[in-house]
Amino acid sequence: MKQKLLPYYCSTLLSPLQLSKLLAVSNQLESVASGAEFDYAFYEEFIARYHVVLTRRAIKWSKLLQQSAAVEKNMKVKRYIRKGIPNEHRSHVWMVVSGAQAQMDMNTGYFRRMFTEGEKNPKLLDLVITDLNRTFPDNVLFQKNANPSLQKDLYNVLVAYGQHNKTVGYCQPLIFIYPYPELLFGTEGTYFFLCLLLVWAPFLSIFLTDYYSPAMTGLKTDQEVLGDLVKKKIPSVAQLIETHGVMWTLLVSRWFICLFIDILPVETVLRIWDCLFFEGSKVIFRVALTLIKQSQASIMEARNFPDICDKFKEITKGEFVTDCHYFMQKIFAEPGSLSKTTIDKLREKQRLKLISEEK
Repeated sequence: MKQKLLPYYCSTLLSPLQLSKLLAVSNQLESVASGAEFDYAFYEEFIARYHVVLTRRAIKWSKLLQQSAAVEKNMKVKRYIRKGIPNEHRSHVWMVVSGAQAQMDMNTGYFRRMFTEGEKNPKLLDLVITDLNRTFPDNVLFQKNANPSLQKDLYNVLVAYGQHNKTVGYCQPLIFIYPYPELLFGTEGTYFFLCLLLVWAPFLSIFLTDYYSPAMTGLKTDQEVLGDLVKKKIPSVAQLIETHGVMWTLLVSRWFICLFIDILPVETVLRIWDCLFFEGSKVIFRVALTLIKQSQASIMEARNFPDICDKFKEITKGEFVTDCHYFMQKIFAEPGSLSKTTIDKLREKQRLKLISEEK
């Protein structure tokens, strides 16, 4: 049952419909193999509806990009992105709106230079190689002897990135983020994309500050920010979690550090990332709050610590998250108002608290 369906790496070979269907089904194989039920009837019904959406969005995006390839940051583009970027345009739009394309154009040869210097760093190489063979062991394209082998491309990106960002160096979660941009951008584009996502200002200030640093201060901060937001918007769940002494890091750390990869269905993750790279990290909080709020009744059935942990695993599966188009509509409605100013204030409060506790 757990056949190697190449869940992340076939976008250039498939139509949007084929890709969507392959990704969504293959993303469920592990849960099927472990005994969880996958609703094929619902999925078939959803994909028939979603095909209509994909076709309509592809026509609109083609017309938009014929007018200008620059992808300006305006309300029309924001609306288009929230409704989904067609797969055939994703690589271009992500690279442009994230700023990665501009950085790559201004830094010709930089990737190769960082890789060459990184290969002279034995400590970095040892860390990368140790994890490389354990990465995506069930995917044929990541096997060492595959032709072509994405393992080599992953090695190149991790070495170059580790050399570029010496503060972080090699960080294991980058392995799980890597396949999505690699699928769209190729090796060099992925490198610049990761650098922009995790290092370069001003993108750094908008996105995932210190998620992947050794202390993971940004990750710890944002988990507690989510806790503050749940207290405000879903107080009964916050009270339940506090009563049973459950730390937010046990419930949501993988959501944040992997940006929902291997948490939600692939097409849903791609749709989340569409918005993430245009609107910033508040999208992560919208997704998390929507997952919790949508399953509030189920979570409140938990009677102890293990129950709560199990409930938080369950809320990332099922029809609600599979129907990515409906899910994305809900994340911009369900949590209500959620401004960058609010998040920044909560981040500052939690960061200061964290620093104080670690002294």
